[in-house]
Amino acid sequence: MTLVDIELPQLGEAVEEGTITRWFKQVGDTVTVDELLYEVSTEKVDAEVPSPVTGTIIELKIGEGETVPVGTVLAVVEGELATTAPRPVNSVKDSPTKPQSDPTSTGTNQASKRRDTQDKTSDRRLLSPVVRRLMKEHGIDATQLQGTGRGGRITRNDVLNLIDERHRDESTPPDPATHTETDQRVAGESHYVAFNSIRRATADHMARSAQSSPHAMTVMEIDYENVEKVRSAHRETWRAEHGFSLTYLPFIIRAVVEALEEWPYLNASVEDEGLRVHHDINIGIAVDLDHDGLIVPVVRHADGLRLEALGLAVNNLALGARNRRLNLDDISGGTFTISNNGAFGTYTTAAIINQPQVAVLSTDGVTRRPVVITDRFGNESVGIHSVGHLAMAWDHRAFDGSYAAGFLATIKGAIENRDWEVEL
Repeated sequence: MTLVDIELPQLGEAVEEGTITRWFKQVGDTVTVDELLYEVSTEKVDAEVPSPVTGTIIELKIGEGETVPVGTVLAVVEGELATTAPRPVNSVKDSPTKPQSDPTSTGTNQASKRRDTQDKTSDRRLLSPVVRRLMKEHGIDATQLQGTGRGGRITRNDVLNLIDERHRDESTPPDPATHTETDQRVAGESHYVAFNSIRRATADHMARSAQSSPHAMTVMEIDYENVEKVRSAHRETWRAEHGFSLTYLPFIIRAVVEALEEWPYLNASVEDEGLRVHHDINIGIAVDLDHDGLIVPVVRHADGLRLEALGLAVNNLALGARNRRLNLDDISGGTFTISNNGAFGTYTTAAIINQPQVAVLSTDGVTRRPVVITDRFGNESVGIHSVGHLAMAWDHRAFDGSYAAGFLATIKGAIENRDWEVEL
């Protein structure tokens, strides 16, 4: 038997710390591999983390409510370390069920009330970073909330429900005459807007990326007419069946996956003085959180998915991101990232690489415009097609411009020439 340090694992890209919100085991307890050991909360997700070891807990170094960096030793277990440490797999769901109260006699009511007060004070101390951020942004105090989580802990759903109630109560706009002088913006003056937690994490991650990777950029024009015909033919049936629109993005992802198989150095990370080429293709999709920052949920094993499955996966992840309902697996393990700005009609976007990857692809706006069409006999004519750009920022340490151009050319060929009907 050996002493094994249990460290706080990497909890997703751009996540550097976590708050231990609950220990499922205490000193002297036995634990087995894959048995839940503790609950951790980060700025992006909450998770229940299983033990990587079977043995007896000798020491808990970090208490509930403490926030520590990734890699911090949380506990010491006397046992045998598993060959492969289990990943944090369970998202901490915000349970809608209120905690049940134990029936008590009249003589114990005073003691129960004291315990309830202590529990509520403790629960406020153990608010997760996500909950604290929401409460701060909306001016909510813990005393205004009845927690529905374990032990009465306040959850994100509790906060969001109160916010919704406030919005419903605000049936009429405020009278402009009641605004104080400090509410008025005076010409020539300015006001300060503090970064929220997600904005700070995004800013730090992007700054480090810009400093560590020599960014280069390659742009290629794409004729989407082949895709547009298929989208038009299936628009109504797709929406009726799935409840959302069939966009260009699943077609682009499908083409990107095929191109990554042909140009594997794009599906890699710079490591020491070489490249770590990943065999799995996990596509990250950058999602904007109402201009508060970015989160990049990941479509895992995208090389095993066809067009329809990709469309469903992207939609589900985007909804989960915007509703703050992603777990750790959803935001970790990405090997290549796509930033989808096309809905805003952008022309060309110079994105910043999502470290530790080596490239990020921006999908910009698609417009109808005249193009020269050449038939198989070489005859030219002018037609109106759907045309846009794909812009890729890439790490010049990993490869050179010809490799990047070859990758984009492969994507272009698939989008413009593939028979997409067979996948719908």
